[in-house]
Amino acid sequence: MRGKVGGGVLVALLGAGIPALVGAALHTDVGQPYQETRLYFGTERTDGHSPVGEQEFMRFLDREITPAFPEGLTVHDGYGQWRGQDGKAVRESSYEVVLLYPEKEAGERSGRIERIRRAYEDQYQQDSVGRSDDKLTAEF
Repeated sequence: MRGKVGGGVLVALLGAGIPALVGAALHTDVGQPYQETRLYFGTERTDGHSPVGEQEFMRFLDREITPAFPEGLTVHDGYGQWRGQDGKAVRESSYEVVLLYPEKEAGERSGRIERIRRAYEDQYQQDSVGRSDDKLTAEF
C-alpha cells in the first residue's frame, strides 16, 4: 500500500509542476517596451548611375544614421525586388537597418527616421526607402 500512495503523491506533484513549468516557459514579459524599426535601402539609382556601393553606404551610415541612433543598430546585407513604376520587377542588392528604441520615444525617433529616409532618397536617387515598425519587449 505504501508504494501506491507514494507513487500517487509523486504523480500529483509532477502533475502540478508541469503546468507551472510550461507557464514559465511561455511567459514573455521580459524587458521593457520597445519599438523596432526596419529600414530597407535599395542600391539601384533611378538616374542610371552605378549602384550605391558598400563604401558609399557605410559613409551614409556613419554620417546620417549613427548620429541619430548612437546607442546602436544592426545592418544586414540583403537582396530584394519590387515592382517599379513601369510594372517590371527591379532586383537589387540592399541593406536592412534594424533600430530598437524605447517605445516612449517613438514619436521623436520617428522624426529622425524620416529625415534619414529623405536624405538617402535625395542623395542616392531612390524612389523610396522602405520602413516597417513593430512593438516588442527588449532587454539589454
